[in-house]
Amino acid sequence: IDIVLSVRCQMVTASLPPSLLPQIFAIFAFSTCGSYSGMFKMSVECKNRTESDLSIEVKFEYPFRLHQVYFDATTCKGGSAERLFLVGDYSSSAEFFVTIAVFSFLYSMAALAVYCFILEKYRENCKGAQIDFIVSAVFAFMWLVSSCAWAKGLSDVKTATDPERVITLISACDKPENSCREVHDPKVSGLNTSVAFGFINLILWIGNLWFVFKETGWISALSGTYVPSQEKQPAPDSFAQGGYAQQDPYAGSQGGYQPEYGQQGGYNEEGGYSQGYEQQQQQQPTSFSNQM
Repeated sequence: IDIVLSVRCQMVTASLPPSLLPQIFAIFAFSTCGSYSGMFKMSVECKNRTESDLSIEVKFEYPFRLHQVYFDATTCKGGSAERLFLVGDYSSSAEFFVTIAVFSFLYSMAALAVYCFILEKYRENCKGAQIDFIVSAVFAFMWLVSSCAWAKGLSDVKTATDPERVITLISACDKPENSCREVHDPKVSGLNTSVAFGFINLILWIGNLWFVFKETGWISALSGTYVPSQEKQPAPDSFAQGGYAQQDPYAGSQGGYQPEYGQQGGYNEEGGYSQGYEQQQQQQPTSFSNQM
């Protein structure tokens, strides 16, 4: 069963859009974005060293509701601390990106199953291919929108989690006698990769449109050569194609006896004997004498 299934899938994928690549890159897109968690560190060195905090750790993660992320920083005033929050809520663009990736993966799985198991129904009257084309066009557009939105959202996340920017929120850092600096920057290479995977998915889905478009039958319909698959064409008339139309079975093409004598002994227009008459003369030596 596995061998037959693999052979059938290879035959199908030779003429239909490759759905395996969109599945793989969709997984990469939502996994690199949806599973992200980052962290950065800062230090505040007060004039009074005992009040300093040299390791202020701030953690954030998907879906990047940074306005809910807080940390405690020293005020350099008697060891008291203040609670501060990051700025911004970028969950909408991130969640939209992940949602499109998940639904794209699910649709690619369903399309691959259709290509492998119910290909005949898919190609019936080209309705399946036309629906597939419309859905693929929608997903291509959604990948464009979500990738651009998430690229802008990621840029804002990088700005909001920049330690040098966050340091400006700490009141103790406004005083010149205190020293504030960043210790560890957040690693956002995974988020950069998710944006790249988003635009790769856009390219793949645009490429899929061409493969699906060839299966819709719209090209043939525009050129006037499309014939619905359920309509059976009449069988070709072999005699008409051969130029015989409905001739008498005893006509001159078979060299048999002709009951009509209107052409004067089997002469053609150029005055020569026809091939049928020569065969008749060989087969029936008495026919010529009768005609005479």
